[in-house]
Amino acid sequence: MYDFNQCDPKRCSGRRLARFGMLSEVKLGVRFPGLVLSPTGVATLSPRDTPFVQHNGLGVVDCSWKEVERTPLHRVRAPEHRLLPYLVAANSVNYGRPCHLNCAEALAAGLHILGWPEAAEKLMSRFTWGPHFIELNRELLDEYAKCGSADEVIATQNKYLAKIEEDSERERNRPIDLPPSESEEDEEEED
Repeated sequence: MYDFNQCDPKRCSGRRLARFGMLSEVKLGVRFPGLVLSPTGVATLSPRDTPFVQHNGLGVVDCSWKEVERTPLHRVRAPEHRLLPYLVAANSVNYGRPCHLNCAEALAAGLHILGWPEAAEKLMSRFTWGPHFIELNRELLDEYAKCGSADEVIATQNKYLAKIEEDSERERNRPIDLPPSESEEDEEEED
C-alpha cells in the first residue's frame, strides 16, 4: 500500500490491514514490482492480469477521495497501474457510493476479479461491514472474474449500468395508484 496519510488513522482500512499483517506499506517514490490499483490507471483490471499479479504482487493507493485531484500520484512507482470497474462501496464513509471504494474494498475487489475470491473474503472478514461489500457486489464481481480481457470487463460493466438505467426508467414511468382525492368523492356524493 502506498499511503498518502490523508485518512483518519482510526478509520483507515489500509492501516488496519497492515496491523493484521495482511499488507505492507511501500514508501512513496519506492518502486513496487507489481500491479497497483490506482486512479492513474489507464486500463481496467481483468483476469488477464492474474499471472503478473501472482508473480509480482497487488498493491493499492491509499488516499482520500476528497484529495485525489491534489495528490501527487506520480510518486507511486509501479510497472502496471489499473482501474477497477464499477462497484459500490459498503464502508461507513462512502456507503452506497459507486466507485468510492476504500483500500480494503479495492484490494478485495481486485483479488476476487483476479480469481481469488476466498482471499477477498478473508481480507474483508476483518471489518464488520466487509462481508456486506462482497455480497453487495457479488453479481458484478463474479461476472468480472469470468471476463478474459479489460475490454470484456468494460463491456460487462456497461451492460450492467444500462440495465440499472433501464430499471430506473421503468420505475420512474410506472403508473402510481393513488387513493381518490376529496374532489372525486364529492362528485360521487353529488350524483
